[in-house]
Amino acid sequence: MTDLTFQFENLSEFMLMAGHGPYVWACYLITAVALIYLACAPLIKRRALFAELQRQARIESHELNKRKQASTENS
Repeated sequence: MTDLTFQFENLSEFMLMAGHGPYVWACYLITAVALIYLACAPLIKRRALFAELQRQARIESHELNKRKQASTENS
C-alpha cells in the first residue's frame, strides 16, 4: 500500500503552493465563475423569454379586444 502523506506542512503553505498559489487559485476561481455562468445564463434567458412572450400576448389580447369593440360599435 502507498503511504499517503500531505505535501504541505500547514494551510498557509497549501494556499501558497510553493509560489504557484495565486495562479492556481485564480484558475480555480475563473473556472468556477465560468461554470456558474454556464449554468445560470440559460435560466435567466428563459425567464426573460417567457416574460417577453407574456407581454406580447397581453398586447395582442388588448388589440384584439379593441378591434372587437370597434366592430361592435360600427354594427
